Amino acid sequence: MALTTAPGRTGRTGSARPHANRRRGGRDRHAEGLAGYVFLSPWLIGLMGVTAIPMLLSLWLSFTNYDILTPLSEVQWVGLANYERMFTADPSYWHAVRVTLTFALVAVPLKLAAALGVALLLNKAWRGVGLFRALFYLPSLLGGSVALAIVWVNMFNRDGAFNSFLALFGIEGLPWVSDPDWALQTLMVLAIWQFGAPMVIFLAGLKQVPTELYEAASVDGAGRFRQFWHVTLPMLSPVIFFNLVLETINGFQGFTAAFVLSNGTGGPVDSTLMYTLKLYISGFTDLEMGYASAMAWVFLIAIGLITVVFFSTGRFWVHYSDGEK
Repeated sequence: MALTTAPGRTGRTGSARPHANRRRGGRDRHAEGLAGYVFLSPWLIGLMGVTAIPMLLSLWLSFTNYDILTPLSEVQWVGLANYERMFTADPSYWHAVRVTLTFALVAVPLKLAAALGVALLLNKAWRGVGLFRALFYLPSLLGGSVALAIVWVNMFNRDGAFNSFLALFGIEGLPWVSDPDWALQTLMVLAIWQFGAPMVIFLAGLKQVPTELYEAASVDGAGRFRQFWHVTLPMLSPVIFFNLVLETINGFQGFTAAFVLSNGTGGPVDSTLMYTLKLYISGFTDLEMGYASAMAWVFLIAIGLITVVFFSTGRFWVHYSDGEK
């Protein structure tokens, strides 16, 4: 009997142990998952409270006549009236669209060209290059700060430093920031001057271009320009694409400098009425938050469509080192 019962006990013990291990492993995985959610909870709370819920609320408000002063419980549903007004009955809206498109179409390419040109100059191993890289990158650290915009406005006033510099050569300056023909161009120059961030990205891309390609092109008789056109640009096209998408989105989102220059009005004569500034005026000056919410959602959709166009056309000109497009 001992011989028959011992194996039975051993079998029961052996079969129980895997079940216990599985239960213990399940509890461990559950504890690890719970710990993960605990650590993610600040981000999840921020996502819901700062991004997701406000976005859904603004989508609902875009179909109402909400004016900030009215309680949400008394808001009236107006359907597509805000969108209809935006596209058919608000000339200043389309003026803001034209100003923003002009700004983005001029400032973004020139900013990327300046960033690439300086990156090519700084992609050398000469003395002091690190200092120059830091100095060129410094304006980007300031970003869209109010202080920088104030300095820029004072610099381009009639009695500012820029006109004083022109006076040294006998050139009479203009009131750049208060002239409707030049105010937007002043903002463009400020945006182009802050080319440090794309410049650093271009520098990183240039470091990844194999020197063997330049040597082979040189052996084939290619000069500097042909090497740049047939080697540098194709190898740098993924970085150009990345910078183009980011800077285009940033260009359309310009707000701080236009707000400071015009004292929040979009002047002079609406020459600096950027889309985001028009949105701010509608929501917080005119207290038409429902209309401003509709503008925000149209803006989001427009940026999304532009990004889709970039990614759809990028396969025709973006080349990767592994041969994929």
